[in-house]
Amino acid sequence: MCTAILTRVQPQRAVLSVSRYLLDHPEEILRALKNAAGLQLGIPLDLVRWFASELKSKKAPRDVEVEAVPPGLRMTGTLALMGTSLRGSALMYVEAVVADGDQLRVELRLGDLILRVLGESDSPIATLLKSGALDLSKPGNLIGYIPKRPPFVVSGSGDRIVLDLMKHPAVTKNPKLHAAIKLITPLVTVGRIDTQGDHLCIGLSPMPFGFKQTLKHVRDVLI
Repeated sequence: MCTAILTRVQPQRAVLSVSRYLLDHPEEILRALKNAAGLQLGIPLDLVRWFASELKSKKAPRDVEVEAVPPGLRMTGTLALMGTSLRGSALMYVEAVVADGDQLRVELRLGDLILRVLGESDSPIATLLKSGALDLSKPGNLIGYIPKRPPFVVSGSGDRIVLDLMKHPAVTKNPKLHAAIKLITPLVTVGRIDTQGDHLCIGLSPMPFGFKQTLKHVRDVLI
C-alpha cells in the first residue's frame, strides 16, 4: 500500500500538503530534529491518512481509516476482492524488515481481522465469509484464496504475511527507483517500524553490513 501511495500521488500536491501541514504543526519540525538525532523517522499519521485519501486507482482501498494501536497500526478500508466489495479491518504489526539491495522484505503480523461483505453477492469469497468457513484468525492462510497473487506477496501462513517490495511493479517498472533503493539500503536500512502516539516511527540502522562491505556494495551499484 505504501508503495502504491508514493507512486500514484502527484508529487506537487504531496509537497504542498506536507508544507501546509508543517506550517500548521510547527512542533513536528522539532520532533523531526530530535528523531534524526536518535536515527528515527517519525511520520504523523495525519499525513498517512491524507496520502491514503489521494489514491485514485480502481484497485486501491477506499474510505481508508488509519489508527495507531501502539506498537501496531489498525487499517480499515473498503476493497474489491474477486469481484466482491468488502469492508475490512485489521491490526498490523511489522515484525521484521530485511533490506539488502536485492530484496526489501517486510514480515507483517495481522490480528483482529474483520471482513464484511457489502451488498448482495453470491461469489465464492462472499459465500465463505457468510458461512464462517474462513478462519480470519489466520489471515496468512487466506493468501491461497487469492487468484493470480501479486508477485510482491511472497508467502503467508498463520497470522503472518511476507512481502517483498522490490518485486512491486512500482519498483520493477521504474529502473531509477530500483537503482536508488539498491544504492540507499547499504548506507542505511530500516531496523524497526512501530507506532508511538499518533506517529508511525521508523528506526534506522546506518551501514548494517559494515563499512568495507558498504563501500563495495555502493561501488558495484555505481559502476
